Amino acid sequence: MISWLVVIILSYFFFSMAFLCDKLVLSGPPKPKSYTFFVGALGGLIIFLAPFAEITFLNATELTFVFLEAAAYVLGLYIMYSAFERFDVSKVMVTVGATQPIFILVLTWLFWGFNAVSKKEVLAFAMLLAATIIISSGKKTKASRGYLKITILASLIFSLDCVFQKYVFLTQPFLAGFIWMRMAAFLFVLLFLFSRKSRKEILQKHTVFNKKSVVPFLGSQTSGGLANILQSFAISLAPVGVLPIINSLRGIQYVFLFVMALFFSFFFPKILKEEISKAVIIKKIVSLIFIAAGLAILVL
Repeated sequence: MISWLVVIILSYFFFSMAFLCDKLVLSGPPKPKSYTFFVGALGGLIIFLAPFAEITFLNATELTFVFLEAAAYVLGLYIMYSAFERFDVSKVMVTVGATQPIFILVLTWLFWGFNAVSKKEVLAFAMLLAATIIISSGKKTKASRGYLKITILASLIFSLDCVFQKYVFLTQPFLAGFIWMRMAAFLFVLLFLFSRKSRKEILQKHTVFNKKSVVPFLGSQTSGGLANILQSFAISLAPVGVLPIINSLRGIQYVFLFVMALFFSFFFPKILKEEISKAVIIKKIVSLIFIAAGLAILVL
């Protein structure tokens, strides 16, 4: 159990770095559709790991779940990047994080039954979810109500992505399954090129590779790539019953994100400025207490 737990925590650290870089890129010229295309296209580079994987041909059921996962992954990215372009990255991610564990729990019950999640795991889930809700609470504004629909939709799509991944990993070794899914995602983003409007947006001269955005884009892809691999590895290692816990641990990611945002706000406010107050700091501390309690329940 400790192995998947360590892997997912490390994954959330790299996700935090990736999301900060995403916000820096998406605050400029790049559009969500073009950004999703380049992320999916670069994911196709995973094919170079094929010689090190035990890849076998998939049957119809396995292939179906591979393409379902790829479709959910690409659609989730597009919706999430659309939200990043319009709203603060930290606000978007805490909304997603507060709802995704609930979706995952319900989907786990639907796909594998109520017995898949033990009472101990439900208790740990409740503690970790409480931490996420506390850390994501704040004043309701017109902007927050405006992004509620898009962030919940992203949460639902990514929850389905998690379930589909687990189905693939139940029948395939980790590396082989991951390669199949990312290659399928690569094929999906190629469909963007069939639309003249999308093709023009993707291939325009000033996209993610302009002087201002190339560094954060590469930083995002490096961090995001590592985070995705680690998250998928954790999903492959973890029992079905702890899938909701994997996502409820996202509160740790927000702590990482908050610390990074503090660093930039103090030392590089022109690059990124986040709200800092005593109330915000107290919420982070209380959420950390709940995270610690949830982790203690898991490991004891």
